[in-house]
Amino acid sequence: MKDNRIRLQKYLSQCGVASRRGAEEMIAAGRVRVNGRPASLGDKVDPKRDKVTVGGRRVVAETDKMYIMLHKPRGYVTTMHDEQGRKCVADLVSDAGRRLLPVGRLDKDSEGLLFMSNDGEFINLLTHPSRHVSKVYRVTVRGRADEEQLARMAAGIELDGRKTRPCEIETVTEGEDRTVLRFVLFEGRNRQIRRMCEAVGLWVIRLKRIEVAGVKLGMLPVGKWRELNEKELKRLMNVSVLKQKEEEA
Repeated sequence: MKDNRIRLQKYLSQCGVASRRGAEEMIAAGRVRVNGRPASLGDKVDPKRDKVTVGGRRVVAETDKMYIMLHKPRGYVTTMHDEQGRKCVADLVSDAGRRLLPVGRLDKDSEGLLFMSNDGEFINLLTHPSRHVSKVYRVTVRGRADEEQLARMAAGIELDGRKTRPCEIETVTEGEDRTVLRFVLFEGRNRQIRRMCEAVGLWVIRLKRIEVAGVKLGMLPVGKWRELNEKELKRLMNVSVLKQKEEEA
């Protein structure tokens, strides 16, 4: 008999509940049950036979996938619910008709391009640490940024005992009281750009993500969202497939 079972975290991801890493955290926290019993990391399920619940609610596979870009404003946290009562990106896409999850993160004080989807596999492929998907940011810092500071950041800054990956940085405009920089990163660590700048004596006063894997934010108004077009989605899917093949090679 054919074994139709798949890993529980993969099933939760496919159902749009969370990314695989997020699903693993849910399982470890005891929030997931399979056929009424607490689940464990490493469990497998048969999607057609097993009953999976998260927080008491049954998980149902999403068959109608949706992929959008949101122009996240400053002041919103990248989560579906916040225990502190802060504004969440979920509030901005409540009219989408589906439960959409963020693809990666932008911190509360940052703005710009954020993808959201109910396709857990898509989210996992774009956010997995091994992917090194390119992300472009427009960063305004206080005062002047000299070439030595930029070179140090581009080469890699040690954060939490580990150096950041080499990145690309160039000056866009420069004035007496502020400098606008363009960063191209290939990883996404917590508040990475802000911490890199602080390490070389620069203070970020505005940070906006304007592009991910060649897909640009463009003129989408702040706080608004739209579905990705076929060309954009194809580009993102191709990046994901390419990175997966590189990993398997």
